[in-house]
Amino acid sequence: MTEPIRFSLNGCAVEARCRADMTVLEWLRLEALLRGTKEGCAEGDCGACSVLLKRPDPRGRSAFQAANSCIMLMGQLDGASLVTVEGLAAMRTGAQSGHPVQLAMEENGSSQCGFCTPGIVSALAGLLDRQSGSEDADHTLAEDDIHDALAGNLCRCTGYRPIVEAACAAASQQIAPLPDHPVGSPNAVTGEDSSQMLHPATLDELLALLRQHTDATLLAGGTDISLDVAHARARWERVISTRNVTELRNISENADVLTLGAAVTWQEALPFVAEHWPSFATLIRRFGSTQIRSMGTVAGNLATSSPIGDGAPALLALGASLRLASSQDERTLPLDDFFLDYRKNALRPGEIIKAIHIPLTGSELDERRHAAFRVYKLSKRYDQDISTVCGAFSLAFEGDRVAGARIAFGGMAATPMRCTAAADALLGKPLDGATISAAKAAIAGTFKPMSDMRGSAAYRAMAAANLVDRLAHDLSGETVEVMAL
Repeated sequence: MTEPIRFSLNGCAVEARCRADMTVLEWLRLEALLRGTKEGCAEGDCGACSVLLKRPDPRGRSAFQAANSCIMLMGQLDGASLVTVEGLAAMRTGAQSGHPVQLAMEENGSSQCGFCTPGIVSALAGLLDRQSGSEDADHTLAEDDIHDALAGNLCRCTGYRPIVEAACAAASQQIAPLPDHPVGSPNAVTGEDSSQMLHPATLDELLALLRQHTDATLLAGGTDISLDVAHARARWERVISTRNVTELRNISENADVLTLGAAVTWQEALPFVAEHWPSFATLIRRFGSTQIRSMGTVAGNLATSSPIGDGAPALLALGASLRLASSQDERTLPLDDFFLDYRKNALRPGEIIKAIHIPLTGSELDERRHAAFRVYKLSKRYDQDISTVCGAFSLAFEGDRVAGARIAFGGMAATPMRCTAAADALLGKPLDGATISAAKAAIAGTFKPMSDMRGSAAYRAMAAANLVDRLAHDLSGETVEVMAL
């Protein structure tokens, strides 16, 4: 039986009777008449539609995170808590109405046309809420944290300096918790009969639903496929969500491997990745804003099988493998064998990604003491842009000689792809001029990239090869400036 979508909206329990595939932004503006949240791009790029969403994370904790309501579906709200800019305005700061960041932005002249301001306020309120709730909160904010929180919000007229100043001013104040009203566990089926979202709680339930509803849309975070709804006005009769599947929400780590469940978001994975591969963590922050990271999943990024999906080159270079599951059996597949052709992969009908396994020790790269991992992204805009070229390098050294290497690229072929010829050119040799030249020649001989709006084939070929030079400078201790194109 289809149930209404139950969630907390600005601290009040709500039951929404609407299509499960209706966007949250559309519902807020047309049904709830909360029009502070704006539509700018309808792609999850500009941040004008930002709201605050709280759902339990894999470790049983929860916190409000900024999310893009333009590409979030109403069915995804079931059991969650949502706060909009109107909910922030209803808060009290001393004798005044409004969230401290709203008041600070008003006092500091941090807004001009105001179109983007509600999204900016929401993103900063989420950052301040997490900061005030942390055990080591000292009522100060690092500018890097502020810039990271604002990376998914575009402001075309004010400029970011007064916005950053307002964030710093608000952080010095005592901030009340964001309005919340727990509504209980999600229902099994929500929405309307014409558009339902199914919420299985176990892997067996998920696989049984996929077997029963072969035409259903499988939804993880939806930061890619929900564009069909937001932009193309597609309509989905039946959606199966992976969000609440217990087996897909786990993060585990031992001495040998980090395992990320398929429904783990990039935001949830980020601290674990940062501990082991800081360069990979930097990449994650660049290709996904807080709004995207709080919804998009690691497995979803792989399952879309885009040649420019930034997670794939890094995971290929790290030697990751996938655990795949169907109602018949489970199997483990190296990520090297997963991508078959443009937007095509090795998933069989009724099969899903269950988990991603990333080796920590015990591989041919990590048995040796001196290992290095770097991933470089070239794009027209530094933050939140699609790659022109993404190159990932995992090297191990014995003395000054390369003892193991895995190199992978995105944006250079129909699929993310390893370059074994370049890795072979490095083996057993010091990373000197002759070795670098041989690796660059191997890259040029392996790939035949295409030309498009992001870069010509000639540029891609030259840039990918030159990343070996950048790697050598980086590993020698030189500071390498990170720039967009």
